[in-house]
Amino acid sequence: MPGAGSQGPRVTVEVLNASGTPGLAKVGTRMLRRAGIDVLAYGNAPETVGTLDSTRIVVRRGTEQVGRRLRRALGVGQVVVQPDTARLLDASVLLGADFTPRLEFHP
Repeated sequence: MPGAGSQGPRVTVEVLNASGTPGLAKVGTRMLRRAGIDVLAYGNAPETVGTLDSTRIVVRRGTEQVGRRLRRALGVGQVVVQPDTARLLDASVLLGADFTPRLEFHP
C-alpha cells in the first residue's frame, strides 16, 4: 500500500552525484523523499561514470513509468531502461550538471 502523499507503488532508488557540484545527492534525495520515493542510498557516482552534463535515470527493475515518476519529482532526467536483477533497487539516479534545484536553504 503506498504511503501518504505518494503517487503509486513503492519505488526504491539510489541517488548518485555525477555533476561535479558537492552536496547535490543529498538535495536530490530530499526531493525524491518528499515525492514518496524510497531512497536507499545516496552519495557520489563512481569515478568510472565521470561528470555528466545531463541527469540520467536508469531503471533497473520495472518499466519506463518508474523513470518518468522520478523525472517528474526531480524536474530533469533522461530515462534509460537497463534491467539489472543483481541490484536490489528499482532505479539509479545519476545527477548531472543540469540538476539545479531551487529549494529552501537548510543550514
